[in-house]
Amino acid sequence: MGTAFIYDPRYLLHNATISHPERPDRLRAIVGRLKESGLWDRLHHIQPQPAEREWIELAHTAEHIATVEAAVRSAPTSLDPDTHVGQESFDCALLAVGGAIAACDAVVSGKYQNAFAAVRPPGHHAERGAAMGFCLFNNVAIAARYLQQRHGIGRVAILDWDVHHGNGTQHILEDDPSILYISIHQHPLYPGTGLQTERGTGAGVGATLNIPLSGGCGDQEYAVAFDQVEEAINDFRPEFLLISAGFDAHHRDPLASMRLTADGFQYLAKRVVQLARLHCRNRLVMVLEGGYDLIGLSTSVEACLREMVAAE
Repeated sequence: MGTAFIYDPRYLLHNATISHPERPDRLRAIVGRLKESGLWDRLHHIQPQPAEREWIELAHTAEHIATVEAAVRSAPTSLDPDTHVGQESFDCALLAVGGAIAACDAVVSGKYQNAFAAVRPPGHHAERGAAMGFCLFNNVAIAARYLQQRHGIGRVAILDWDVHHGNGTQHILEDDPSILYISIHQHPLYPGTGLQTERGTGAGVGATLNIPLSGGCGDQEYAVAFDQVEEAINDFRPEFLLISAGFDAHHRDPLASMRLTADGFQYLAKRVVQLARLHCRNRLVMVLEGGYDLIGLSTSVEACLREMVAAE
């Protein structure tokens, strides 16, 4: 048993524009911090493979996949005002989904009790038929459906603590009662969704929980908000826990105005480790989303991984 760390240097090849906040240096900072701290050597390293299209199609239309693939032929270009692609971006997006899938496979196998997928581009803003918010394919939504279809997992819970609401994940899964989606996010903020009144649609009503917080909230407010998360997960009793692990609620981050510290993220990680132990036989996967200050990002990822490793 142990903690798997999924990473591939090919993720650095997704390089839309030099000045874009979602840049290769994000992963360089994480890897550098883990090596400097000595934690790197305590992780079990897995190199992912690109996801097969059949798994992408669990969450996205064939037309959307074709649009992203075609866009890179004329790269650099943009799919929306925030979402830029370079020549390697389509392959990196397939590899990002493959990283989330590899993390799930590693944990389901029983060889590892949890895993962290350090992937890019991120995914939680990507809707079924649209890229947006730096995201091309929705890594976590695909991973949830993959767990169900490939591994026969029944109930999957997704906790999204990125500072921006995961509109794409909600959009893709909102009518599915077998997948619980919970988001703690700053509101108002991009993309403007994630109100408490958004509870799901059709058969999925009640399987979406949004916890919008005002700007300026920090470790204490997040700890209080997590009580709602815990109650929802205890009621749902998932068999597998996925985290959309964004770190842009850190107080240093330039794209939001929350006040979380690395210690605050470590506390959140401690509580999700406990929930995974209680309900999921320790089966927990974190998939990287946002986080754009290199110090805030790298120290917070390290803090979360320390809790995951300590759970062994």
